[in-house]
Formats: sequence, structure tokens, C-alpha cells
Amino acid sequence: MSRNTLNTLKEFPISGSKKGKFYSLPALQKSLGVNISRLPVSIRIVLESVLRNCDGQKVTEEHVKQLANWGAKAARVDEIPFVVARVVLQDFTGVPLLADLAAMRNVASKLGKNPKNIEPLVPVDLVVDHSVQIDHFREKKALDLNMKLEFSRNNERYQFMKWGMQAFDTFGVVPPGFGIVHQVNLEYLARGVHNKTGVYYPDTLVGTDSHTTMINGIGVVGWGVGGIEAEAGMLGQPVYFLTPDVVGVNLTGALREGVTATDLVLTITELLRQTKVVGKFVEFFGEGTESLSLTDRATIANMAPEYGATMGFFPVDDATIDYFKGTGRTKAEIDAFEAYFKAQGLYGVPKAGQIDYTQEVSLDLGTVAPSLAGPKRPQDRIEIGNVKSTFSDLFTKPTAENGFNKKAEDLTASYKNADGVDVHNGDVLIAAITSCTNTSNPSVLLAAGLLAKKAVEAGLKVAPHIKTSLAPGSRVVTKYLEAAGLLPYLEKLGFGVTAYGCTTCIGNAGDLTPAMNEAIVKNDVVAAAVLSGNRNFEARIHPNIRANFLASPPLVVAYAIAGNVTRDLMTEPVGKGKGGKNVYLGDIWPTSQEIEKLLKFAMNAKTFKENYADVKGAPGKLWEAIKGVAKGEVYNWPSSTYIAEPPFFENFSEEPKAAATGISGARALGVFGDSITTDHISPAGSIKESSPAGKWLQANGVLKADFNSYGSRRGNHEIMMRGTFANVRIKNLMIPAKEDGSRVEGGITIHQPSGEEMSIYDAAMKYVAEGTPTMVFGGEEYGTGSSRDWAAKGTQLLGVKAVIARSFERIHRSNLVGMGVLPLQFLGNDSVQSLGITGEESFDLKGLEGEIKPQQEATLVIHRKNGQTQEVKLLLRIDTPIEVDYYKHGGILPFVLRQLLAA
Repeated sequence: MSRNTLNTLKEFPISGSKKGKFYSLPALQKSLGVNISRLPVSIRIVLESVLRNCDGQKVTEEHVKQLANWGAKAARVDEIPFVVARVVLQDFTGVPLLADLAAMRNVASKLGKNPKNIEPLVPVDLVVDHSVQIDHFREKKALDLNMKLEFSRNNERYQFMKWGMQAFDTFGVVPPGFGIVHQVNLEYLARGVHNKTGVYYPDTLVGTDSHTTMINGIGVVGWGVGGIEAEAGMLGQPVYFLTPDVVGVNLTGALREGVTATDLVLTITELLRQTKVVGKFVEFFGEGTESLSLTDRATIANMAPEYGATMGFFPVDDATIDYFKGTGRTKAEIDAFEAYFKAQGLYGVPKAGQIDYTQEVSLDLGTVAPSLAGPKRPQDRIEIGNVKSTFSDLFTKPTAENGFNKKAEDLTASYKNADGVDVHNGDVLIAAITSCTNTSNPSVLLAAGLLAKKAVEAGLKVAPHIKTSLAPGSRVVTKYLEAAGLLPYLEKLGFGVTAYGCTTCIGNAGDLTPAMNEAIVKNDVVAAAVLSGNRNFEARIHPNIRANFLASPPLVVAYAIAGNVTRDLMTEPVGKGKGGKNVYLGDIWPTSQEIEKLLKFAMNAKTFKENYADVKGAPGKLWEAIKGVAKGEVYNWPSSTYIAEPPFFENFSEEPKAAATGISGARALGVFGDSITTDHISPAGSIKESSPAGKWLQANGVLKADFNSYGSRRGNHEIMMRGTFANVRIKNLMIPAKEDGSRVEGGITIHQPSGEEMSIYDAAMKYVAEGTPTMVFGGEEYGTGSSRDWAAKGTQLLGVKAVIARSFERIHRSNLVGMGVLPLQFLGNDSVQSLGITGEESFDLKGLEGEIKPQQEATLVIHRKNGQTQEVKLLLRIDTPIEVDYYKHGGILPFVLRQLLAA
């Protein structure tokens, strides 16, 4: 059966006499006799893709009917094959993905097949935004110097990207210095609707960054996936997922004076984490939603990974069209975009009662208060008046309660570092206006500029030892801050433009001074970072800064001036200004009218057009100067510590070998608690000399100064497998607690049965050499955070056969299956703690020996040291039939490669 049997290919008017063809949802409603108009808008956009791509093979008429009959309260058992219009990559995840594609071409070539069979079937754009670090700051040429360092460090990676551009027809690169991938996607790459041979269809995508969801702000269905899944999508596989629940969020009222979009986003993150929206679509509706600016919607959508949802979706309406006009899209594009969504009945923000949602929650915008979030998780919101008391409280609490386990009397202690700077607990040592969430939202950036202006005029300053930076999400930001006359004031306080890209919240904050690092480590100082980012997990911002707070850009500036998070900005002065006069936050906080007056500078279509014309026209001298780029369809893998041929296709055969199902005699490689993030599993930040990765680099002639970061070296599996579970803050519960009850930190474990303590990497290699399978145990929300494919790839390369946890974050679970690692979930109240698992046991896994079925039960057999045995039921988190196929083939990559070679 094909889509044509449903009689849905229709015409719609665009403008004047121009018409287009489309697969009509109103016609489908009539054909099936189903009330599609009450489905959530996001579900209808996915339904259009299923209808349009219905070929009777991968996508069937049954799939169309199942989704058209989506029920708000129905059981979620149907699998959706979602064919996306395009794929977006950032460079940390994009480079290993390109390496996998190159390795696939090597396999094709060796087997005598045409390497061009390995070719993305949809447009793929890689935006280089994760490689710049804040080495230089508070100096006039900081931007130029940081970019020069970026290019010198990453030359081999950029050569490889340039090879990819010439080797693959549908692979494009936005070079460094244009901005953050999500903002570039919003301002430039997103087309609204696509037109293929006269048939129009909505823009949809997946991206290899969890914050791909920012694009939901303009009515585009898209979310973050691991590089593994994105690769399959590029090569013709639909993105498969279970029919989701859709949580409707009814926004009412209006924000109060002095409240920012960041405050709103932190409030929504807290609310939706409590609502438990993991793996669900979230869709915003109601009059409050309609009143939000497009950039505020995008800010909320961006944070979907932090509240756990697959998407944070906003329908298309007049605000979307205005945004397209303001960002320089052509009239023809905008006309087609608006006409298409109106013809589909998808235009406008739904009112209360118009849509059937699985669940509805409400938020009165008038209840939102100025807030920060932290010090370790983005969902831990703190109203600004409670920051001081919260930090003081956590300072003495045990680590098990999210605290810092310090003595109360240490809170006010002062230490002088080797540079003569007094260092205190709670000191703000990094203050960064950074991240895709906020650094292109004009309302909060203009607010930061206005606050800086008032602060400078009042005589306030930022202490010189504080590492301040401004890394806009787009070059357009600099233009409007200049046009509004605010950039000089930000620069006077140290917030000059230091980079265009993802910096502090990805771990690219750069280092502190040696004297500062020494003082922190020697005296166990709990120092702070305040950043306008979306991620603040342990050791992510800087390995020595333990308290990290998310805040709006104006609050970042305010805390930089205050210098310490134990100053209560609601009752105490921000600082002393001219003549020693106390200056309070209320004295320098901008009004909504002042911000509104300057918003006209932010949406200038001419500026956007000129900026993005440079992507292809004049990408920059540094990019153009890259030489030594390999040519041809097949990569020759020159010697490099950055790029290496991945081992995932070693011993590849055109027919799959039988997948190992039962596991016996396994050992625990690590036993972890709740909220183990992909940062813990696969770090992105700095590489320690003493770590397995640092030792490997030194053995291969790389000096410490040239280590770069784990993220930049993701194209080399030798680094990444050594970096897996190597985060300096990860706590392996197999290691006995210290006398004070606190946990030893770092990527170490105990090899069994020898009882020898060693790095997780060394233990894993020892187990592999012995032929002993390994398992990893975790708690709730295992794998939360970035959509990092290396968290799964590294796990597989360490020889781990199964990960057993209380619950999994969506993307990481999928990635584990994609790499042939079994994700299994404890049932009921079972946990590592309740079962008394210490890591001294050995384990068998039974019940998967026959035909594997999605979400079936399995049995874990625990063999204790005292000879006792216990059997525990587990839930197999291979969730869909296609995932069963992936696992049988040894993972998604060999599965796709076999399909392409057979074509």
C-alpha cells in the first residue's frame, strides 16, 4: 500500500496564481474518518512525514493509521518510522560521525563495492561551534587570539571536515566563528518548508546535540539524537521511536516587571522535571504562550533536555512569520511557509480545550520570580533571595544530600594565593555570558548591556581575577549590542566578545591561573561559576570549580560585580560605587521599557542576510588557509592523534554473526548512584596528565599544552575509550567511603577477584584480556545530559555487555542499543542499594537466549562472595522491533552498512 491509496495529494494556493502540492492532513482526516484536528500539533507534523514517506515497505499505511488514531490516554506500543528532512551536527559529535562514514567507505572499497553507496540521503550541515576555548579574555584582541589558537589546535580536525565537504555531495560545513549550531540553525539553516519537485513539506530534523530542540521555538519538529542514530537517519533509515505521550503546557498571564526569559525557563525546567516528562513531547499552548516573543519561545525550547522532554514545541503563528522576516528569509519562502501551515490547519497557537493532550499542566507567568539554578543541576531552581542561604546550607551538607561536606567555620575562611589574591568559599571565579540558551535572546542580552551601562556609570567594577567572557550565539548579537551603544559598557566590566561558539557550559571555559588552581586544591575551596548556560553538572565548567549556577545574562554581570554568591543581592549592595556609595541591584536593573526601546536593533533582516552570505562567500581567512586537505571519495587515514579509523567495523561480514545473548561470570566495572550524566561517562573538558588518556597522549609525543579537550579528540577512539568513566568527579560506589563518609572521586575501580585498585580503563582492558564480560550498574536517570555518542561507544569498547540502572535518559538508552550494549532496568523498588550490590559479586544474565522481544523480562543472577545466589527480574530496555534488529546485527552501524552494501 502507498500513500496514494489514501487520496491525500492535493494543491494549495501560495500567493497570486502560484500553487503548490502537499500531502493534506485535512484530506487524510476525511479519508480515514478520524478527527485529526484535535491531535497535538507536533503529532500532526510527524504524521505528515509518515504519510508523505509511506512506501509500503519501511513506512506502511498501517503506520499512518496508527498515528492518525493517536489517543491521548492510549498505551504506547506503536513504533513510528519518522523520516526527517535534514540533519544538523555540531563538530564534537560531527567529527566521529564523519569518521564512521569514512570507515564505512573503507569497508565498501575493500569489499569491491562502490564507496559512493555510502552517501547521506538528506542534507547534512555541520556547524563548527564547540572547539573554541576562553584562553584570552579581558583584552582587546581576545576574540582574534582565541580563534587563532582554535585553528592551530584543531587543524587536523578541520582538514578532515574539508575532506568530507568534497567527498560527500550532501555534506556542508558552517566554519568556526559564525555562532552556536542551534542559533545558526534558527537564523539561517531552518527553511520553514521544503519543496521537492513541487511537493511542499515541513522542515523536520534530528541533530547530534541535545539542545537541537531550540528549533521547536519556530514550529519545527526536531530533537537531539546520538551521532549513532543521526548517522542512520542520514543514510536512509527512519528515526524510529515509540508513539509518545504529549504533555500540554498552558501558559497564562504575563511576566512581572524585572523578570527575564531565563527566569521563566528555569521555572519551567523545575516544573516539568517534577511533572516527569522524560521521553515525552511537551507542547505549549494558551494565551500566555501566544504573548511570548519568538526568541523567548526558542529559549524555553532549548532547555527541553534539562526538563527531560524529547521536545518543547511551539506551533507556528504570526510571531514565527515575523521572525522569518526579521532574519532575512526571502518573501517567496515566507509566503510558502505561511500558506502551507494554514492549508494544513496547523497555523496558530491552540487555545485551552482545542487539543487532546495526555496530560495538561498550567503555569501563570505572573508567578515567575528572578532565579538561579544550581549548584550541580539545572532543575534545582533557587529564587535569588535564597541563593546565599542555599549555598551556606549546602556547604556543610554531606555529598549524598548534594552538599559539599565542609565545616561551617570554613565558610568565612580566607586564603591568599601565590598572586596575592584573597580567595574565599563562594567566590565567583568564572562569570560567563555563554550558551545557546541565552546568548542570542535580545531581551536578556540587551538587559545585560543596560545593567552594565548603569553599573559603569555608578562606578562599579569587576575584580580583575574573575574570568569574565561574552560568547554570543551569533555574530548578529555583536551588531545589535554595538548599534544599541551597549558593548563598550560590557567591555569595561570584562565582558568583551571572546568567542562565537559554545564555551563555558560545554567545558570550554579555559583554565584559571596556576596560583588560583593551587589555592583552590590546597585549601579545598568551594569556588563558584555563574553562567547564562543550560548545563552545570559536576566538573563540567571547570574541574576545580564545584558550585556552578545558571543565571540570566544581567545576573551574570551582577554576580561578577558582587564577586561572591554569599552576598544576598536582594538585601545587600552589589558593590560600592563612586565615593564609596552602596549600589543595590534595584539601582542598576533595567526596566522592561528600556529593553523594549532597544529591541528594534535586534531584528534587522539586512544584517542577517549579510552575515550568513559569508558562510559560502567569505568564511574567513583562517578557514581558507587550511592546507593539506585529502582528496577523493575514500579517506587515507594519515597518522594523527585527533582522527583515527574507528574500530567498529573490524572483522565486518556481509551477514551478521549471531549476537551473544546470555552473559555468565560477569564482573561489575563500576557501580554508580543517581543522575550519572554523559559528562561523567564521557567527559568533554580538559585531559589530566595522570589520566589514561593523558598518558597515551604523552606516549605519542603530545605535550600537555597541546592536549586540547576530550571533546575535540572524539575523532580518535584511543583517547575516547581511555576517557570513558574518567571524569574527575565521578564516584564509583565500589570504592570504600572515606572516614568522614564522603566518596572518593575519579575514574577508578577495583578489579575482581584480585581486589586491586586501578583506573576503570586499565581494569576494563584486564577483563577483556581475561575474557571476562563486564557490567555497569547505575541509579535513576542514568545517562542524563548531552546526546554524547561516545558515552555509548566508549562503554562498548571497554567490553561492557550490559548497563543495569533504575531508569535511563532517552538518548543514552538508545545509543547503548545502537552500540550493541544491553540496557536493562531494575523493576519495582529494586536497586543497587536494596540488593546490596558492592561490586565484589559475579553476575549471570538469563532469559534472552531465545528470540528477543522488546521490553521483555530478563533475570540477573547475583553470585555473592559468601557463596549465596540471588535471582532478580529485570526489564530489557530494547524498546522497539527495529532495536531488536540493531542488537542482532551488533549495533546500528553494521546494520545500516549491510543494507547499503546490499542495495
